[in-house]
Amino acid sequence: MARQETKYIVVHCSQTRPSQDWGAKEIDRVHREFGWSKIGYGKVIKRDGTVEQGRADDAVQAHVKGYNHMAYGLCLIGGAKEDDWRKPEDNFTAEQWQSLYDTLNELVAKYPEARIVGHYELDESKTCPNFSVRDYLLHENIKNYKFQDGLTDEADLAELEAEDFPELEEDEY
Repeated sequence: MARQETKYIVVHCSQTRPSQDWGAKEIDRVHREFGWSKIGYGKVIKRDGTVEQGRADDAVQAHVKGYNHMAYGLCLIGGAKEDDWRKPEDNFTAEQWQSLYDTLNELVAKYPEARIVGHYELDESKTCPNFSVRDYLLHENIKNYKFQDGLTDEADLAELEAEDFPELEEDEY
């Protein structure tokens, strides 16, 4: 079934150890074990940066309860500590960051009205993808991402000014 609109591009992680060389095939197996028809995500970014297709881009995906009919799911492999997969950790590789950037640029071109968010922003019980998507977007220039300006609020500007002029007291600028 085709998704009628795409309001969100949701960044996920697989909550797997950095040593686990998983991809779309392994995620598909786990999701089928959950009783799903197939993998829930549209794309999976492996540890080496390889991007694998999951569900069709325009299909209704299965990755955020209550939002699947309006959201695209993108999953980075990793995000858990090596010694305890239940503990979150931002442990993504340089290759994954590059693929995330490239894939987000492609998805924004395809879905220009969509906001890029982390899973945790749509489900407060989650930490996934185990890094701040907002901070990531503040430091990356996703081409034609129309919500980029909305990422910076007054508190962010004050923080940036304080970093630019550390010797000044808050009331001096």
